[in-house]
Amino acid sequence: MSTTDDSYLVAKDKTPPRSLREKWWHILDNYQIGIIPLPFFILAGVLILLDCLAGKLPSDIVVMVATLAFFGFACGEFGKRLPLVGKMGAAAICATFIPSALVHYGLLPDVVVESTTKFYKSTNILYLYICCIIVGSIMSMNRQVLIQGFLRIFVPMLCGEVVGMLVGMGVGMVLGLEPFQIFFFLILPIMAGGVGEGAIPLSMGYAAILHMEQGVALGRILPIVMLGGLTAIVIAGLLNQMGKRYPHLTGEGSLMPSKQGESEMPVAEQASGKSVDVSTIACGALLAILLYMVGMLLNRMIGLPAPVGMLFAAVAVKLAHGVSPRIQQGSQVVYKFFRTAVTYPILFAVGVAITPWQELVNAFTVQNLIVIVTTVCALVGTGFLVGKKIGMYPIDVAIVSCCQSGQGGTGDVAILTAGNRMSLMPFAQIATRIGGAINVSLSLLALAHFF
Repeated sequence: MSTTDDSYLVAKDKTPPRSLREKWWHILDNYQIGIIPLPFFILAGVLILLDCLAGKLPSDIVVMVATLAFFGFACGEFGKRLPLVGKMGAAAICATFIPSALVHYGLLPDVVVESTTKFYKSTNILYLYICCIIVGSIMSMNRQVLIQGFLRIFVPMLCGEVVGMLVGMGVGMVLGLEPFQIFFFLILPIMAGGVGEGAIPLSMGYAAILHMEQGVALGRILPIVMLGGLTAIVIAGLLNQMGKRYPHLTGEGSLMPSKQGESEMPVAEQASGKSVDVSTIACGALLAILLYMVGMLLNRMIGLPAPVGMLFAAVAVKLAHGVSPRIQQGSQVVYKFFRTAVTYPILFAVGVAITPWQELVNAFTVQNLIVIVTTVCALVGTGFLVGKKIGMYPIDVAIVSCCQSGQGGTGDVAILTAGNRMSLMPFAQIATRIGGAINVSLSLLALAHFF
């Protein structure tokens, strides 16, 4: 026995050492910042630094891909490695709010800020991201679960909003705030659906009805929207950790349990078994873009927000078997690519281009924070309980409920990233766009009636 062991040790000792090439490959494959191999990350940083020292960082897509990836994954990696909060959605928070703080305090080079802002606003890259995520996630869903999820998700959404409003009003009044201020300048902005579809229309309505400057109204509303979204991101991260501890409470991105005999296998695994070729992936990406164009057409015709119109169009295509399993397979690959490679760069661009740090800081009063946190917690907690009661996965329903208090499309990305449930993007868009539009419209009608 000892002889065999000795011969084994001798054989093990004679294992040839790694060559220089193998060591280099080992570094590339095992040391990464986000998805970027460490040597590539260092090279990107050096090249960006040289451009900054030269005083010009081009805003074309080639340079901006490297720039956004470098900063976005750096901020995300920093958030992931923070003790305790690293598992509570800190990566998404850091990827959005660290750039905003760096811009405010002048710590990010001006050329980076200018190029990033110009690229983000001129390309509308956020909408490309959202359309690929929505269409890809819908195309990879089980049809029956999709139907049931869309029909049932409105119940916890509605219950959550009612309870959230009542709890927020009660807490605010206990703290001595005026009911009018509590509802119209704290609770409603939280549930308005973000900035473009929520805060801006709300400020326009307040300006017309209350005879105040729109800029003043927006200045009071916008920080509350941001704090509500920040609270939702943290809660989504906590819900993700709860799902790991209590797996029976989550479908890991599915709202409904499948019935016996229904396959929950992703479309990519149900397809013919052939590997995904380039043309299949291209078809999947084109499908997402064409459906977004359908959403834009619906927006011009009936005023429906383009992402929502695209969402309904994608659901109709899925339910009608409008595309083959091969193209659905391509859509899922595109979805996975954007979820993995584009999320943190997008969040960095959002932080630089449209997230005002000072307004966020100004809203950090104790009374505001208490009302905001209790409102969002009540909304999400109600979604959790109602979802469980009607046979849905409560953690996944609660993460969708978080999106009811998010910053529109950018908030949905951050919340679902923190909750590790990007496949819920279609339902998040319903919660944000449709729920926010209904809240804003009904509230402004009521305000106009009484004033």
